[in-house]
Amino acid sequence: MGVLERGGNAFDAAVAGGFMLQVVEPHLNGPGGEVPILFWSEPERRMRELCGQGPAPALATPAYFRQQGFELVPGIGLLPATVPGAFGAWLALLRDYGTWDLQDVLAPAIAYAENGFPLVPRIVQAIAAVESLFRTEWTSSAAVWLPDGRLPHPESVMRTPAIAQTYRRILAESADAAGGREGRIQAAHDIWYRGFVAHAIDDFYRNQRIRDCSGERNAGLLRCEDMADWRATYGQPATLDYGRYTVAKCGPWSQGPVFLQQLAMLRHLDIEGLQADSPQFVHRLAEVAKLAFADRLAWYGDPAHTDVPLAALLSDDYARARAVAVGAGAQTQLQPGSPAGRMPRLPDLQAADRALAAADTRYGVGEPTFASLPPIHEWAAREIFVGDTCHLDVIDRHGNMVAATPSGGWLSSSPVVPELGFSITTRLQMTWLDEGLPGTLQPGKRPCTTLSPGLALRDGEPYMVFGTPGGDQQDQWTVAFFMRHAALGMNLQEAIDAPAWHIDHFPGSFWPRTTILNRLTLESRFPVETVDALRAAGHDARVGPAWSEGRISACTREPAAGGLLLRAAANPRGMQGYAVGR
Repeated sequence: MGVLERGGNAFDAAVAGGFMLQVVEPHLNGPGGEVPILFWSEPERRMRELCGQGPAPALATPAYFRQQGFELVPGIGLLPATVPGAFGAWLALLRDYGTWDLQDVLAPAIAYAENGFPLVPRIVQAIAAVESLFRTEWTSSAAVWLPDGRLPHPESVMRTPAIAQTYRRILAESADAAGGREGRIQAAHDIWYRGFVAHAIDDFYRNQRIRDCSGERNAGLLRCEDMADWRATYGQPATLDYGRYTVAKCGPWSQGPVFLQQLAMLRHLDIEGLQADSPQFVHRLAEVAKLAFADRLAWYGDPAHTDVPLAALLSDDYARARAVAVGAGAQTQLQPGSPAGRMPRLPDLQAADRALAAADTRYGVGEPTFASLPPIHEWAAREIFVGDTCHLDVIDRHGNMVAATPSGGWLSSSPVVPELGFSITTRLQMTWLDEGLPGTLQPGKRPCTTLSPGLALRDGEPYMVFGTPGGDQQDQWTVAFFMRHAALGMNLQEAIDAPAWHIDHFPGSFWPRTTILNRLTLESRFPVETVDALRAAGHDARVGPAWSEGRISACTREPAAGGLLLRAAANPRGMQGYAVGR
């Protein structure tokens, strides 16, 4: 908000916010993570996607992992690293659409890294979960997150000066670049991906052997060459119409089209007259989610390497045929469809059981969602969500709009690279080692990320940016939110606050990729009659805490006399979501 009030536009503000989140929410994202971005440029009158998801290293092949005895790519350590794409994506957005210099948008993050920021309790919870691993194995992480050798207290002030030093060095080395503001930003980009940052990552990943969830010490595969060849890329988002709305999502390199597939089916399921807490509303949304996520498993992947039948998946004929499967009872099996007559093929879902049986989970799991709940046999049964990602939405006075979902590089995902002060993303765990699948691991190929910002037009005009953290739950919580707003007429805050739920009916996207079928977890604020009716329909319905499902935020813009009317709403769950406007 400070950037906007000092004359910056939405792109400047989003970049500054993104860098700040890397410092003050290190359990949810970091400088070595990734970010997908959707935005509306008012001067260009168009929406675009910007992919900050880095690909697999050149050395990362299914054959390599199988030769090392792996059934799945590990969830933590050095082996699951992809090229860290967040820095490149934020800089591309700033260079091409922002107005500020890099030093100005980095200034708040540098100040907090140098001077300190208060540790919210969940950061301490995340550190505590891996404290023994840091002390005995990941000593570079212990040096950062266990100051003076001690577990920090909640609300104590934490400093991460090495991150500030990294950013200051980048600014110093790029300060004299030719080409003005854009030239300095491009020089900073090249320093990260071809200069001392890339060389520090290469040296650490090449020469260190680090304990991971296999129980063994393994060196990494990420190299300078992987970094040097990568650029964040712009694209046209996938879209689908629902009534007055056109919803945009990132392409099938993300799970974003899952949202659109659900909307396409819901157009045929008479949602508008239902109550938001009724069993009919929950049942129909849960059942279309099962179908869409089965298609994600069978068909989604990096379209630069995989022939994804996206047009067929989003076609109305396909949606109508899929919606027929939504009956009075709950689906209990995975049911991927056959878009354009193509037959689906699924990965070996038993690999998760074999990988888990061979793993040493004392050293962590793939996703910090459950980082506070080891050992694995305990958290797997408890269904507690802690959080693993960030989300931010920005609309400025000009009408520019940005939705971004930064993640990866979590403090518990991989050891800190000592020279840089931060960890590297472990997103490669979202690939499969089976040959010939859309999600098969392949050098240079992006893993299909769960990260999924959203953007919507209304009556052809830019209207809303929205999103949430939450891994596989992102395009469940936001679909229900969108339907409550667009179909049932709730305002933004009502649509966010309404009782929510999620399904488990697919292999999880994070290690150990365990498959759970037909589970429906609802907040306890639902009427007992709704829960009973869902159970009677065959759902394995579980009841969780009253305010436990979702982390949604949203902003809207509408024409008004003399300019734009802007609205925003944020999630009360977790008490770390905020809506600010002026």
